[in-house]
Amino acid sequence: MLKVHEILRVKGDALYTATPDMPIRQAVDTMATHDIGSLVIMEFGQLAGMLTFREIIRQMHVCECTIGPESTIRSVMDDAPVSVSPNTDIDEVRRLMLQRHARYLPVMDGPTLLGVISFYDVARAVVDAQEFENNMLKAYIRDWPTDTGNPSAP
Repeated sequence: MLKVHEILRVKGDALYTATPDMPIRQAVDTMATHDIGSLVIMEFGQLAGMLTFREIIRQMHVCECTIGPESTIRSVMDDAPVSVSPNTDIDEVRRLMLQRHARYLPVMDGPTLLGVISFYDVARAVVDAQEFENNMLKAYIRDWPTDTGNPSAP
């Protein structure tokens, strides 16, 4: 069964973080510059929350499409994000993402942040695994042994 650590290995180790007291405008700039949909919010070396485009859109709706310079991430972040461990299997990740409407999940090894996996990362891993399995089955069928010693074989 496919595990989270395999997704992280393929994805790489790029990780974007922010602090709760960072202005939302600065977070938006970071997300736009790096073309990412989330930031991991860290405080005192610990996971404090997640900021995704969903929280930013909600804030813009409340503030009539403006984000003031005094608005900080702390005021809008998800301060209790669901996380997974490196050994969580992909079926559990998909269930959590669907159940919690989470597009991004921090990957934690105890108190240590290892990375973030996205809905896209999970979908890509599932497609890649299915393609590999299909190729293996096709190769097996192509190399199917013929039984020439069986008189009832055509």
